[in-house]
Amino acid sequence: MDEQARDDAGVSSETAGAAGVEGLLERAADQRRKYPGGRIVFAATPLGNPLDASIRLIDALGSADVIAAEDTRRTRALAASLGVSIHGQVISNFDHNEVQRAEQFVEMARSGKTVLLVTDAGMPAVSDPGFALVTAANEVGVPVTCLPGPSAVTTALALSGCAMGHFSFLGFVPRKEGARKDLFRQYAELPHAMCFFESPHRLAATLASAAEVFGADRMGAVCRELTKPYEEVKRGTLGELRDWAGGGVKGEICVVIDAAGEKTEAEIGALIEDLVAVVEARVSAGERLKSAAGDVAKEHGVSKRELYQAVLNAR
Repeated sequence: MDEQARDDAGVSSETAGAAGVEGLLERAADQRRKYPGGRIVFAATPLGNPLDASIRLIDALGSADVIAAEDTRRTRALAASLGVSIHGQVISNFDHNEVQRAEQFVEMARSGKTVLLVTDAGMPAVSDPGFALVTAANEVGVPVTCLPGPSAVTTALALSGCAMGHFSFLGFVPRKEGARKDLFRQYAELPHAMCFFESPHRLAATLASAAEVFGADRMGAVCRELTKPYEEVKRGTLGELRDWAGGGVKGEICVVIDAAGEKTEAEIGALIEDLVAVVEARVSAGERLKSAAGDVAKEHGVSKRELYQAVLNAR
């Protein structure tokens, strides 16, 4: 943190290292009081270890007028583990009621209340409730801010050992095998890593689909129970991970698959030749050639111009 950043955060160089938790909580409260009036606050919560809670989250749990919680019991348990007394109203906000709740929370914020949105673990709206509320708030101009913090995605990527200059986050992949493979095929040739969530009882089937589409020798990692006492990161080829998962795996799971390796010019040329038929099939179905060639090229990580020219040459 540079000097200007310390000043912006209200932390002097003399006290930044010496301030205790109480002092930091008071600083968080001071910052909060600078923004009176109603607003909605998204806050990341610990993945498992409550000590990963930020000072700002601790302050928000104790000061919010309303807490919109994915699971009210887990939110109360988190607050208790952090020594926080909740004074605001705690209201459930989960997958099956978040659309209906969004208008209610927006009206509370418009009336001057601070509405804190938390999910069971990680960042709201990232494969968790939150999208409906931020959309509804944006539509009517209600301020929305975010308290950053833990993320299963970035934690898994950091621990995976996979190359990740760029990566794609796929959320929860489809349950049905056909749809799952179709999704994987869109990313099979892209030169960056992929990360997605999966449930324990579907993990082996999903890794089998991944091994078939990406190749059993593609590297990956299964990250289980991140930050919890039984945290485990299993690295290996997709074939090895598929076989390992067949023995049964438990817990919260995040999967990382390594990027496709660099192809030779000959391999790229062969791939483009194969994709000519894919483009022609889409053109026959009614798409314009340029649009079809562009979409197929993007899906497979090849040059749009070269694929378009290859289609013309083949006619």
